[in-house]
Amino acid sequence: MTACIPRRAALLGTATAFAVPGLARAQRRGGSVTSAIYPGAWEEAYREHVAPPLKRMHNIDLEMQPLFAVDQIAKFAASRGAPPFDCFVLDPGPRVTGIERGMFERFDAAKLSNRAALPSILVDDWGVGCAAQVVGIAYNPKKVPKPGGYADLFRDPWVSRLGITGFQTTFGTISLIEIAKVFGGSETDIEPALAELKKVLPKLAAVGAPAAMPGLFQQGQCDVMYTNTQTVTTLKDRGVDIEFAVPSTGASAFFTTLHIARGSENIDNAYKYIDVVVSRGVQDALQKAPYNFVPVNSGVTLGAGLPMRSLDEMARFNTHDWTRINPLRGPWIERFNREMAK
Repeated sequence: MTACIPRRAALLGTATAFAVPGLARAQRRGGSVTSAIYPGAWEEAYREHVAPPLKRMHNIDLEMQPLFAVDQIAKFAASRGAPPFDCFVLDPGPRVTGIERGMFERFDAAKLSNRAALPSILVDDWGVGCAAQVVGIAYNPKKVPKPGGYADLFRDPWVSRLGITGFQTTFGTISLIEIAKVFGGSETDIEPALAELKKVLPKLAAVGAPAAMPGLFQQGQCDVMYTNTQTVTTLKDRGVDIEFAVPSTGASAFFTTLHIARGSENIDNAYKYIDVVVSRGVQDALQKAPYNFVPVNSGVTLGAGLPMRSLDEMARFNTHDWTRINPLRGPWIERFNREMAK
């Protein structure tokens, strides 16, 4: 996990349950779990591959609230001790924010039946990884040679076919940090990256919002971009000519994580939900098209398009300290949007 800061059963008589309305409500509540979920592909994937086994195995209904990470943090903060959902799903930056603000219950991985199948880097005192991401360079092999690293993107023939995006996403942020490092910057100093981008800005093929980049690549408006393996696999499944290149300075890795909301009254079901998500069958299903998630269960055979053959190999990839990045990210977003407009 990036920035590692390092889950009762009561039998009630039928007559009692019907006689006491409060107990009846508690029983109904125990038959469901509410999770925040990223809108779009994540929501669709969990509805298709997580909800059915959760219902079949535990008779628990999965209710989802489609919310981006920043909205999950904001909605919980406004809830005043009555959490609007039982589980968060977060990328590293918002995850660190949640830990710092005390938004999560302490996590007991021993309550997961699938704990032994999860690499230690995926589990800590606050939650568990539910999907991995590997970030590097995507290119069209019919249009440009394979780039050797991030520095190549600023040279011919790549620079005129390069599409870039800003700091709004995790993959964009860490890509720009890695570019900064190549040109003498650091995790907290992105000046060299911005300086190099400004030099070549008139030559670039595209500057777009993160969600627009796959479409721009598919339409041929750019032929090289920094992105993750999930996007590469998804575009390849659509018949797009695209390959993934590991930069000479190494691929970057991060995990999307699940957390139990502090104050949840549904903790037992939250653990069952998380256990189903990380199970071998669900992780294998999520790895397949059209979702192409990178699995976190070591019992799942990784797809051929990934730059590693086991999850343990991800320990050698570049990771980032989001306790240092988070305070700087807002100004970075504003500056990129202002200075990189074409």
